[in-house]
Amino acid sequence: MRRGLILLLLALLAGLQYRLWIAEGGMGEVLSSAEKLEQHRAHNEKLQERNRQLEAQVEDLKSGLGALEELARSELGMVREGEVFYQVVLKPPAAAGSNGGPEPTDAATSPAANAEDPPPLQPSSTQP
Repeated sequence: MRRGLILLLLALLAGLQYRLWIAEGGMGEVLSSAEKLEQHRAHNEKLQERNRQLEAQVEDLKSGLGALEELARSELGMVREGEVFYQVVLKPPAAAGSNGGPEPTDAATSPAANAEDPPPLQPSSTQP
């Protein structure tokens, strides 16, 4: 009788340990879920900070002309009346020629000339 009771208690203990450590909803799954939760919280913090920055930018745009002007200049390339706009277009360095210096290239045949690249802008003025 005692031996049967001990075997029954050992089997019950083994079953409970299995459920605790291995089975669905056990400690392994809980630890994995806790790690995922922490990752989601960190991601949410980044998104909330981004939202705060965007809200501040919206408020600046609503309340002041300085932020609106800065945005128009940087994003749209707008200039004030009487200002001259210059755009600097940098080209990659040409391959060295046989004399050690850069080879002269024709813009139409140059590999650097790409149909997708816009032509360099000339200075323009809004003065009459």
